[in-house]
This record gives sequence, structure tokens and C-alpha cells, in this order.
Amino acid sequence: MISTLQRPPRTPAGQPLIRSFRDLESGAIDRDQPVVTLFSGGLDSTYLLHRLALAGFRNVHAVSVDLGAGEDPVEQQRLADLLGVRLHVIDGRNIFAEDYVRPAISAQAVYLDTHPISSSLSRPLIAEIALRIAEELRASCILHTANRSQNTLRRLNGAFDLLGYAGRYGTPYDLDPVGREQKANELRVLGFDPLSTRVASVDSNLWCREFESGILDDPEHHLVPDHMYLWSAEHRGKRDDRIEVAFKAGVPQSVDGVELPLVALVETLNRRVGAFGIGRYSGLEHLPGGPKVLELREMPAAWLLLRTYRQLELASLDAETIRQKMQLEQIWVREALEGRWFGELREATQSFIDTCAARVTGTVRWRLSSGTAMTESIVAENPLYLRSREDWEKESIQTESAAFRCT
Repeated sequence: MISTLQRPPRTPAGQPLIRSFRDLESGAIDRDQPVVTLFSGGLDSTYLLHRLALAGFRNVHAVSVDLGAGEDPVEQQRLADLLGVRLHVIDGRNIFAEDYVRPAISAQAVYLDTHPISSSLSRPLIAEIALRIAEELRASCILHTANRSQNTLRRLNGAFDLLGYAGRYGTPYDLDPVGREQKANELRVLGFDPLSTRVASVDSNLWCREFESGILDDPEHHLVPDHMYLWSAEHRGKRDDRIEVAFKAGVPQSVDGVELPLVALVETLNRRVGAFGIGRYSGLEHLPGGPKVLELREMPAAWLLLRTYRQLELASLDAETIRQKMQLEQIWVREALEGRWFGELREATQSFIDTCAARVTGTVRWRLSSGTAMTESIVAENPLYLRSREDWEKESIQTESAAFRCT
């Protein structure tokens, strides 16, 4: 008899999670029914399509969600055609910016004071889009390609769980990890040479470019080759720049007085702030059970927007409110990290954060220099700051004296 602890994890519908290639090859999944896979065009997702073809799956739908990473749709289509699958490319940039990046800014979503979170924001949206397509196709399962050493595994599985997907889902890499060299060698035979030259895993969206694994596995010795940085490649000899960012009710509105949609605003700041080598992060993230893994990022827009928001928040809210909010921020971050974006606790903390954000309106002007930035002006719509300490001291004394005389 199998004990409860030994039973494999199950989906809400009671079906076992997909955790290995054996699960796909066992015949438990109808090879003629639609199967949805998440697809980026990278090594892991391309190899999965290859293995599905070998296993005889004939109705595979690869879903690629455009979040501003700059993937080449022509190359993605070429790969899909070669592997005999139907490609679905969905533009999710505006939804990602408005529904995920915007609340992350007001939540000051930074992991343990080391780096802004990024993939934790994209995974629930990708899961939601994949689930919608799967339901439209009446697909029997949704596959992703996260490995056990990637936090994406629990974030995607957690999203599918909370969204209530009735089919099977999971990743065959969970119990059947395949080395990068083996995947590259098998794909090279099929003509996918460019994939075999990648030295690290790169995960990108308009908010972040993240590097991990490969040559970056060892925290005690790691170095990202300069050519991998795109946004934060410093322009040597560039003169100092001034940039003014405005917020209204907690939402970024404009750069240098020009109103921009959030996607364009983030792209503008990635370019202008990154030109000064600003916005690189490195940090360790935990896996289930306690081990830590290294992740490196470049996030110039995030660097400036998070600091701008905090400056305006400090100018507009009383200190005790901010202290309480800072405690809730890490609860918000934890729920996002653990794959509970659609859970009630994150939604509850979001309500408090949104209440605070409604008062965060104003502008901050920054002076950008090589590797750093300093504020030159902080202007809040309803400020709590003093503009003249001496005048305040005189007024305070007069008020106190008047109150004393009245008593």
C-alpha cells in the first residue's frame, strides 16, 4: 500500500502531475488530442517539442507569449515548422505592464533587499494565457519546461492550480533532467546549431533580462560576458544626463514631461538609464527545502522607477503607514515568489498597497552619471516634507506658545 507521503502530486482534478518523459511516453495521454506547450525558442522548450515528436504526439500547440523580450518570431516559426507543431504568438506586453509590473512598483517588489523580482511576475500571466488557449482547444494537458532547480516550476504549477485547470500539467524535466550538452547534441543533428552555443539560460521580459545556469551555476565564481548585457552596456564618455519621472496615484505617467504608456515608458528608461551602466543585480534565491541558486539581472528601468516611487511615497505618506507597508511588501513578494499570485493573501496585501498608492503623486528629477544617479528635485502633490526648517521652527514655537496661553 502506498502511503500518503509517497503518492505523486496531483492536479485539482485528481490527475497526477506530469513530472517525467515517462509520463508522456506511457500512453496515458492521448497522442491525437491537442497538447499545449510553453515555448520560447530556447534550448529547453525546443528540445521538449523534439521529444514530443519522437513520442508520436501529432497535435502539439506551442504557445509563445511576447512580454517584450525581443524574441525573433520568424525564427520561432521556423523551429515550429521544422518540428511539425502549430505556433501561437500572443502579445502580452500591455497586460504584463499594467497588471503585473505596475503593482510590483507600488509594492516595491524586491527580494530580501537584493534584486527586484521579475520572472515571478511573468509566470502567472503566461500560465493564464496558456490555460485559456488549452481550454479553447480542449487540450488534454499543458506542458512547461522548468527544471527542479528553477523556481519557475512551482510558480507555473501553482498558477495552474489556483486557476483551476481541469487537465494535466507539469514539466517532464522535474524527474527526468536532461543535460544541456545532450539536448544540444540531439538538436544539432536536426539542424538547430545556434541553440548549442548558449552558455547560460536567459529569461527576458520588458522589465528584466535575467541570466542563470550554465557558466553562472557557481556563486563562488561567476561572470556574465559583457556581450550578454544589452540594456546596461555603458556608453563610455557619455555626458551626465538629467531625467524627470512623474507618477500619478502610484502609476508612472511621464518622462521629462512627455506622457507615455507604461510599456513605452519602461523601454525608454531601460535605454536611457542603462546607458550609464545602471541597473545590474546579482543575488541568491531559495529553492524549496532551502538550497540557494544564483541569478543575475539587468533592470535599468526597474532601478529608477522603484527608487522614484519610494521617494514620492516618503514625501506623501506618514512614517507609520510606510513602516506597516514595508512589512506587507515582503508578504506580497513571498506570495508572488511561491507561485501564489492568484491567491487571496497577495490580493489582500495588494488592497492595502493600492490604498497607499492613491496618494503617491509627483515628480522626481535625477542626475544620471556613470554607474549611479542622484536626486535633484522631489516634488509631491500633497507633501509632508518641509521646504524651510527655520520657518517651520518659528511656526511650531508660535503654535505651542499660543496653545500654552489658552490653557
